Amino acid sequence: MTDMLSLMAAPFAACVVLVGIHAYLGMHVIQRKVIFVDLALAQLAALGATFGFLIGAGHQGPGAYLFSLGFALVGAAIFAMTRMRHARVPQEAIIGIVYAVALAAAILVADRAPEGAEHIKETLAGTILWVTWPTIGKTALIYAGIGVWHILFRKRFFQISFRPEEAYSEGRRVRLWDFLFYLTFAFVITSSVAIAGVLMVFSF
Repeated sequence: MTDMLSLMAAPFAACVVLVGIHAYLGMHVIQRKVIFVDLALAQLAALGATFGFLIGAGHQGPGAYLFSLGFALVGAAIFAMTRMRHARVPQEAIIGIVYAVALAAAILVADRAPEGAEHIKETLAGTILWVTWPTIGKTALIYAGIGVWHILFRKRFFQISFRPEEAYSEGRRVRLWDFLFYLTFAFVITSSVAIAGVLMVFSF
């Protein structure tokens, strides 16, 4: 029993860290009515990791993380730019297109990489059972920094998410604050996918 507890302590701590930030961001996602945006960003991060794996950046490490973050930031910019006050095309449709393209591209890229199928499996399912304490500590620091950022500018973020019409009528720079929201979301998603994989991140 003691061995089991010590073995599962790190995965349990990782889940607690993930739940804290994802529960908060999920509240914003629901109010924005972009339910699948985390899945799309997670898939973009996975595509970035797969591309980095193809060109030799490795599956884990700074290189893979930077590729994942870069692709997720592209998604953040797309989602911020496509939010309109009176949209003719629902943003969820754009999110779905981005997800489908990212998934297809990841499969094509993985097909070119050695052990690509295994990489895709690991990217989708994650390796949270084997997470280390240093990784948990680094991730917790990233999430804490993002949490402080959201606390400092909570009025803007909550207004954009919960009262967008009020923000537009007051002349707020909605697109800029949208991008800052998705920017922080991209950092969270990139770190989460590296630990838990695309599917578990979406479940959070």
